[in-house]
Amino acid sequence: MTKIVYKIVPHDGGWAYRQGDVYSETFPTHSDALQAARIVAAEQQVGGEPEEISWQDDKGVWHSEHSDGGDRPEAEVVDGDGDAAVAR
Repeated sequence: MTKIVYKIVPHDGGWAYRQGDVYSETFPTHSDALQAARIVAAEQQVGGEPEEISWQDDKGVWHSEHSDGGDRPEAEVVDGDGDAAVAR
């Protein structure tokens, strides 16, 4: 199972959650960013309808695959560098 980790980090004079190298919008407080990350993490785990997915990789090759709608990743929110888990 895939695991997605959202980290709460300082960003652009405020706070954001980050997944990999991608930042959310900037929130004025740590608490606001944490709440938003918890909402996003919960939504990541909601299943959907079966569908076909097409995507292009970094070499420009297109791929197609089937998603059964129930193969959702585990999502976790951590504060800072990943030391302490905040929510799942």
